[in-house]
Amino acid sequence: MSAATVQATARRGGVRALWAGNPGAVVQRGFLAARSSSWAVVLSGFFEPVFYLASMGLGLGSLIGDVETSQGIPVSYAAFIAPALLAVSAMNGAIYDSTWNVFFKLNYGKLYEGMLATSLGPLDVALGEILYALLRGLLYATGFMIVMQILGLNLAWTAILAIPAVLLIAFGFASLGMAVTSYMKTFQHMDWINFVLLPMFLFSATFYPITVYPEWVQSIVMALPLWHGVELIRGLTTGILSAGMLWHVLYYVVMIAVGLVFTTKRLRALFLD
Repeated sequence: MSAATVQATARRGGVRALWAGNPGAVVQRGFLAARSSSWAVVLSGFFEPVFYLASMGLGLGSLIGDVETSQGIPVSYAAFIAPALLAVSAMNGAIYDSTWNVFFKLNYGKLYEGMLATSLGPLDVALGEILYALLRGLLYATGFMIVMQILGLNLAWTAILAIPAVLLIAFGFASLGMAVTSYMKTFQHMDWINFVLLPMFLFSATFYPITVYPEWVQSIVMALPLWHGVELIRGLTTGILSAGMLWHVLYYVVMIAVGLVFTTKRLRALFLD
């Protein structure tokens, strides 16, 4: 720990050691750094789900026809996978910002050590990084929702609620992703993130109903966070609502709380204790 960090810690106590009420400073720093970033990299996060939708939803969908949702309601294949791709986009964007970016800042850029040498607390840093990731996710979600609307894939007025649902999903993955990344020390450790994300992408009822699996496999899939996001957004865009959707929301609320607690404790242990 640097001398500046030790002095900053000594000046703070109690809640002030964790929270200064200024996560906006971290978000502002993110915007300033984004000016020098390649916009092609930023826009790639928007085009990826659009390409999947065009190739599989519209191309393969013309051969498949209608698919039944988990509630047994038939919808076109494009309308079935579009909300799932929206959830996947939220997951990927949040994980990218909260893992690789955080890993570099934590282990190489030493940015968090400098931030915590100021009046900012670890909860400010954690929330600031997550809020910046959410703003990027909001940009992607809004653009993809416009594409879905143009293609007639939003089947109910409740589809507008998919945007805040996407932010909830991104918040959950970003908070947990940042917590996990705080324990990683080498680039080889980061390979485990893709090892976990790829099966979730493929098996979370993204491209076909969960009912194709045996019951014991269904139980495993239903424990994964992406499945809850897919089901939540699919219900909103198709207008097939149920009380069970509240469990999906609760799942992410718990995920956010756990991620924030672990991230805050980890940052404090690394730089302030």
